[in-house]
Amino acid sequence: MSYIKISVLFICIAVNISCNKQVPVDEDKLEKRWMKGNLHAHSYWSDGDEFPEVIMDWYKSNGYQFVALSDHNTLAEGDKWVVISEDSIYQNAFKNYLDKYGSDWVNHKLDSGRIHVQLKTYEEYKRIFEEKEEFLIIQSEEITDNFEDKPLHMNATNIQVTIEPQGGNSVVEVLQNNIDEVINQGEETGIPILPHINHPNFGYGISLEDMIALKGERFFEVYNGHPMVHNLGDSVHMSTEEMWDLINISYINNNQPVMYGIATDDSHHYHVMGDKWSNAGRGWIMVQSDSLTPASLITAMNAGKFYATSGVTLKGLETDENNLSVEVSAEPGIAYTISFIGCRKDQSTPEVFKSVEGTEAIFELTEDILFVRCKITSSKLHSNPIENILYEMAWTQPVIRKD
Repeated sequence: MSYIKISVLFICIAVNISCNKQVPVDEDKLEKRWMKGNLHAHSYWSDGDEFPEVIMDWYKSNGYQFVALSDHNTLAEGDKWVVISEDSIYQNAFKNYLDKYGSDWVNHKLDSGRIHVQLKTYEEYKRIFEEKEEFLIIQSEEITDNFEDKPLHMNATNIQVTIEPQGGNSVVEVLQNNIDEVINQGEETGIPILPHINHPNFGYGISLEDMIALKGERFFEVYNGHPMVHNLGDSVHMSTEEMWDLINISYINNNQPVMYGIATDDSHHYHVMGDKWSNAGRGWIMVQSDSLTPASLITAMNAGKFYATSGVTLKGLETDENNLSVEVSAEPGIAYTISFIGCRKDQSTPEVFKSVEGTEAIFELTEDILFVRCKITSSKLHSNPIENILYEMAWTQPVIRKD
């Protein structure tokens, strides 16, 4: 073999080794984009009134990039049949479902004059909707527990095996037992699973003191689209937004990681619309991630790289040194109020630090600031509101000063 051929061979080998070498990835340099998703929805697998395929089609068609069906104490696996209600609404809905997907897909039968339909599993229906980097369906469960007469619910997003309600001798013990089971499953499988506390004011089951006592929980629903969850509280119960700030005052002062706020649909009803029904499209999150995978989304959320919204979209959201800046993706003819809310280090109650009428604002976290978050309120009426939450809004995550 000639010298030239040997040299070329070694060059090729060197290039090949270099190309296959595992080079560490700088995640800060990866291109990140905002992805829209809902982490709380129900189907016929529990108490929702629609087939998973129809629900996924709606979310995908309405610009969502990821959805988690979180049915009560179950995963969409195994053999389950539902009986279609004799109400004409549901009879017509089934006919539309059959017409769209065909009898080869829809396994159904008549029994005693009633239509019985076999539900498709998560593994089955995700295959016809998922598209890499375009649309993702995340397996989830709403762990539905209680203490005495108090409903205690939490979601486990990206769960791998069903977790049975753990029970306990108090509200805090029930919630903590379920949180610990979610954390344990994540550690045992090596797969990231995100637990979040659902609608604390539903049945006024979870108090501020209960939330403060929890360990290892980073997320809760500051906005839930179900008409029975009392986001605004009442004359004797605080709103979930006020609860959020008081949780974080306690957490930060006790050197715990901050609590992040999520907005969700908690959708159950897909045929009748209005403020008495739990419909899709009321609340969601926007996550800034470099990849549309469960692991990437959960990593971004754990880092606070997301905001909650009931309609307002942000064009820019940045934390630079000790500044929080926000820019709204404005709609023509719509006005916006940008409020910076938080707490000072020597105080025990939240306050509005600054309020700006416009589409851009910046806030400096001075040394006396414990934390700050931003709430954007639009003059645009929500298309399908609940309670007295009439206008579209968005909520950014709390930020702590970097000393």
